[in-house]
Amino acid sequence: MTLRATIKPPPLAGSDADALARAIHGDPFSVLGPHQTPGGLVIRALLPGARSVDVLRRQDRTVIGRLEESDPPGLFQGVVSDRTPYLLRIGWPDAVQETEDPYAFDVVLGDLDLHLFSEGRHFELAEALGANVLTIDGVRGVRFAVWAPNASRVAVVGDFNAWDARRHAMRLRHSAGMWELFVPRVQPGARYKYDIIGAGGIRVPLKADPVAQQSEPPPATASVVSAPQRFRWHDDAWMAARAARQAPDAPMSVYEVHLASWMHHAHDGSAATMWDVAIDRLIPYLADMGFTHIELLPITEHPFGGSWGYQPLGLFAPTARYGAPEGFARFVDALHQAGIGIILDWVPAHFPTDPHGLARFDGTALYEHLDPREGFHHDWNTYIYNFGRREVQGFLIASALHWLERFHVDGLRVDAVASMLYRDYSRPADAWVPNVYGGRENLEAVGFLQHLNAVVRERCPGAVMIAEESTAWPGVTQPTSEHGLGFAYKWNMGWMHDTLRYIEHDPVHRAYHHDDMTFGLIYAYSEKFILPLSHDEVVHGKGSLLAKMPGDRWQKFANLRAYFGFMWSHPGKKLLFMGGEIAQEREWNHDTELDWFLLDDPAHAGVQRLVRDLNRVYREQPALHARDTEPAGFRWMVGDDRANSVFAYQRFGADGSAPVLVVCNMTPVPRQRYRIGVARAGAWREIVNTDSQFYGGSNVGNDGAVYTVETPSHGEPQSLELTLPPLATIMLRGEN
Repeated sequence: MTLRATIKPPPLAGSDADALARAIHGDPFSVLGPHQTPGGLVIRALLPGARSVDVLRRQDRTVIGRLEESDPPGLFQGVVSDRTPYLLRIGWPDAVQETEDPYAFDVVLGDLDLHLFSEGRHFELAEALGANVLTIDGVRGVRFAVWAPNASRVAVVGDFNAWDARRHAMRLRHSAGMWELFVPRVQPGARYKYDIIGAGGIRVPLKADPVAQQSEPPPATASVVSAPQRFRWHDDAWMAARAARQAPDAPMSVYEVHLASWMHHAHDGSAATMWDVAIDRLIPYLADMGFTHIELLPITEHPFGGSWGYQPLGLFAPTARYGAPEGFARFVDALHQAGIGIILDWVPAHFPTDPHGLARFDGTALYEHLDPREGFHHDWNTYIYNFGRREVQGFLIASALHWLERFHVDGLRVDAVASMLYRDYSRPADAWVPNVYGGRENLEAVGFLQHLNAVVRERCPGAVMIAEESTAWPGVTQPTSEHGLGFAYKWNMGWMHDTLRYIEHDPVHRAYHHDDMTFGLIYAYSEKFILPLSHDEVVHGKGSLLAKMPGDRWQKFANLRAYFGFMWSHPGKKLLFMGGEIAQEREWNHDTELDWFLLDDPAHAGVQRLVRDLNRVYREQPALHARDTEPAGFRWMVGDDRANSVFAYQRFGADGSAPVLVVCNMTPVPRQRYRIGVARAGAWREIVNTDSQFYGGSNVGNDGAVYTVETPSHGEPQSLELTLPPLATIMLRGEN
């Protein structure tokens, strides 16, 4: 050591020294770490603030060299006595640190990783990019990797380097525009960001990691090194059977939830997170109410809570508001063990402009379009993803797979699909760019959605992709092999708007709006539909579902119960936003929990009891779900009785299962001896009556059952004479 220590290494070129000092050096591996010179092996380390640096042989911790501080301040260099894996013993003003040298490691991303990423086909992206804890050459640490092809220099800054941009500049892998660095001994839980200098030498704001698997709780914005997943799943039986549970012939009743406002987490000093509270309270509630699925508003990390998650920046990270990622995994596992599926709202259409996020990530329009006519949503003040860029497509598809594969999520509901499909979406004539054929269709977005759905279908058997698509775009749920978009289901926004418009009218006027209730059956089989009464209908001044209902208090509740009966008996899967089942009176507020105290009122408790029973009957009666997508599963019996505002239809299952007759009387006038033809002679048992006293109704009905008479009606050789309760839906099952 003594001999080598007397040999001074060659001085660093002035330009290199200046670039290191100013944290703008774009090729740190060319000057830092070990370098063979005519005078021996020189090691350089940039450690601003350090007092001393010794080099130790890693094997036996023998000192093999001392690095002396030179210009610029904080740059230590010296010649070592042998070429061997080494440690740096760093003397700081108040501590001594021993660690491996990040610049002593070779490239840490494989060529295949880079190739697949450039092709937009690296579907395990979170295992390559972001911050991954791993062991290299026997050394435990974190591999950081980030895509920034137009940057001239990138460094990772964080708790482990005092957020000093000089300390951990990264290596550029030119073929893919990827920057990488292995930082030894960094532990899970460390916070970090990227310091990026764009083309032209302009430093952009510190950026959170686009592929971070964990973030710190907002309003803080740093990414967090996530612990490697060690979760042990217990849902093999669910995963094996879920394809059948989510098939078009299965009953799907979805409870849509904004977790933070479903029920507030009482902080009692325990370590319980929101996920733990959801396991203890929400899952038993779902099971008791009979919902088959829960759908969570986006839990991808998002900076502004008032966006409810619909302006996300962390597409690989469950929001830290609710706890750590493993807490979410426990929640999903517990749901599956309770026989309940989980759907996540997922937003690949756009992202917010927050400076720490994806916006102008490397100083250029990287994830978004440069032209605001293509790349900016004026409605939401957000950027639009550049779906024509392969790397961006791959990034988004990898995000979807991350939730479906790592967390066993059963489906993704893709938000704002209409905004993706049309280049002129919510734009005046002079504010959009036509496609290559001069049309308004966003061909790149169409290609992305088809690619996404094809990959999910191949890799995630049984998972479902659901489109929130508010226009009449053809083939949303058609297979991609038939030139469709390839979704499993589509939200039926038209049905929701039409029927809510009808039910909001005073019954005396409903005769003039009869078609609002029947129109949905004209196109009910053009797609595989979910009937949504979502959060969008109870915010922004729209009031609650109960508040939409006309009439006095009794009529409001009766209207809501009748409407729920119509919805649960109509072709299509069901979705209800939280609070609807207890007839919440006020509009939803994301800052406060639901008004659970309302259940002390029999009228509210009655609506909850009805929804519970509707879910049970819906599951138990094949006629109400087994042929949802087949015209033969539905037959109008009375669709034109405008004067009385009565609707009647039969639902049919397969294999001779019992048919169900549904009759809706949408006026407050009871109707006696109302004749309706039915497909089967004999007894018809009343299985639902929304006017039952158990639900808060007047208890008008048919004494539990009614028998056919040999009087032909509505094309059938037999018929029923029914008592129709006021403002009510009844369901009767034909007995064998």
